[in-house]
Amino acid sequence: MTPPSDTPAPSDYDGDVSPGGPAQTRELAHLVITKVAVDPEMSNNCYLLRCRHTGEQVLVDAAADAATLLGLVGEAGLDTVVTTHQHWDHHRALAEVVAATGAEVVVGTPDADAVTEQTGVTATRRVGAGDTVAVGDCTLQVVPIAGHTPGSVALVYDDRPSGGRPHLFTGDSLFPGGVGNTFGDEAAFAQLVDEVETKLFDALPDETWFYPGHGGDSTLGAERASIPEWRARGW
Repeated sequence: MTPPSDTPAPSDYDGDVSPGGPAQTRELAHLVITKVAVDPEMSNNCYLLRCRHTGEQVLVDAAADAATLLGLVGEAGLDTVVTTHQHWDHHRALAEVVAATGAEVVVGTPDADAVTEQTGVTATRRVGAGDTVAVGDCTLQVVPIAGHTPGSVALVYDDRPSGGRPHLFTGDSLFPGGVGNTFGDEAAFAQLVDEVETKLFDALPDETWFYPGHGGDSTLGAERASIPEWRARGW
């Protein structure tokens, strides 16, 4: 395969995708991000990340509809699938995608056994704080965010050295308008809000663009002032 050009094409990416509709692609200096929504009932987001220099690819959440995901992967192959957390709707296509591509399977350590039990797919890498995931020449920082599930992970790609902004993949830990569901567990909710605030909002600038597990995108700056409201309402 011939690696793609190093020159990003203009993009009208806004992150507004829907199941059955087209994917959207955002081209950065070194990384290409493609977002697609799958399953009309759950409307999960899946993200294919491609290094512009090597062509290597990483998929964030093989949520459903393996045919769509494998179509995005194409002939370039897939090096890694990161499963952001153990909930069933985020890994329904994992077994089929891994069988077709031989991709490495990355899961947050506390969720890894549950993902294997539910999918039959062994986590080949269990990750936590300080770990990274390579996308060719690009690097994703792993940020564990407990609360929605014990082993949920977020991923950060920092494009600031190239004049861009950080890009954050949050799974179901953070959405526009609030943190993820903790199903009435007050302790888990408090933990989730604390970890989202300290590990994401306190660590990253307002211009950080984040990509959640369902629905549209946002920036940390657009959400930051609402954290006290989220704490007060308890969900």
